[in-house]
Amino acid sequence: MAYRFSSDVYRNRLDRARKLTADAGLDALVVSTGPDLRYLTGSRADTFERLTALVVPADAAPRLVVARLELASVRDSAVADLGVDVADWVDGEDPYALALDGLPAQARLAVCDTMPALHVVPIAAHGGGTPVLATEVLRELRMIKDASEIAVLRQAGAAIDRVHARMGEWLRPGRTERAVADDIRAAILAEGHTEAAFIIVGSGPHGADPHHEFSDRVIECDDIVVIDIGGPVDPGYNSDSTRTYCFGRPPADVAEAYDVLQTAQRSALEVIRPGITAEQVDAAARDLLREHGLADRFIHRTGHGIGLSVHEEPYIVSGNDITLRPGMAFSVEPGVYFDGRWGARIEDIVVVTDEGCETLNNRPHELTVL
Repeated sequence: MAYRFSSDVYRNRLDRARKLTADAGLDALVVSTGPDLRYLTGSRADTFERLTALVVPADAAPRLVVARLELASVRDSAVADLGVDVADWVDGEDPYALALDGLPAQARLAVCDTMPALHVVPIAAHGGGTPVLATEVLRELRMIKDASEIAVLRQAGAAIDRVHARMGEWLRPGRTERAVADDIRAAILAEGHTEAAFIIVGSGPHGADPHHEFSDRVIECDDIVVIDIGGPVDPGYNSDSTRTYCFGRPPADVAEAYDVLQTAQRSALEVIRPGITAEQVDAAARDLLREHGLADRFIHRTGHGIGLSVHEEPYIVSGNDITLRPGMAFSVEPGVYFDGRWGARIEDIVVVTDEGCETLNNRPHELTVL
């Protein structure tokens, strides 16, 4: 997989960013390093105390402000092909004045939501006003995936499915969660991911903690085990899939609750189509669990958007009335959790299509007996 998309992809994104900035009544976006900068330019630059920021005016060419000693960090991006003015600076100079040069006094600025206060405060001081968050503009850009992004998400989904398919090689009673996680990490990398962004091996009572990672607990033969894994593939798009495993016939109460969970996840998948709201997808899973007395065991949202970030818009949660549109990509992952005993979760990544959704993970959804 290529390090980045073609320059035309980023040129189109910058054009859209400029238009949305103007439509929002803003003078400029200011985007620091991270997924938003990578989305707009293909740059993987990473800095903290020295300002690197892309300034996207509503009515002028964009400018990238970067410390001279970090110029190499943007050379592999599309910046050179995009007509972006690269303004470099050295320690002792004022990068904030450089970033806002040419903008109106009291400029209406929007900053990305990952920009540290270390930079937001001086930008506000130089701009003569308090910036707003650029979330609405950047969300509109990143939330709808184009064909090139969806193709990479498909590759990521297939890669993480291949890791789940090998779980029987590593997940066995007598091994520690940590040892299993080490094997999973190696497989994630072998399948083309650039890193293992997260690994959850939640055995027995640890499965009741949705954000447990792994520990030195020894896996036992009667454990239910939650495996939630994922990471990015170039150019930076993430996989994320959860399946639940056991080592023999599960107790009747576990099997019954898991069957309900599987039905709830399927119910959520079945309602996804353009025009449905995010909260309606959440309700499809949650209401089914409620009918069977399991609503209080489902303690998180049904899903989250995914792309350059593992968690991004749209969030599939009660109260989010955003309407689904083709190209939106998100997880569908209801779970049930019984404190001190066991837990289970089923998670697929889906992309909204013109008529429904495409599921990017295709491993069996049943409680898998190893």
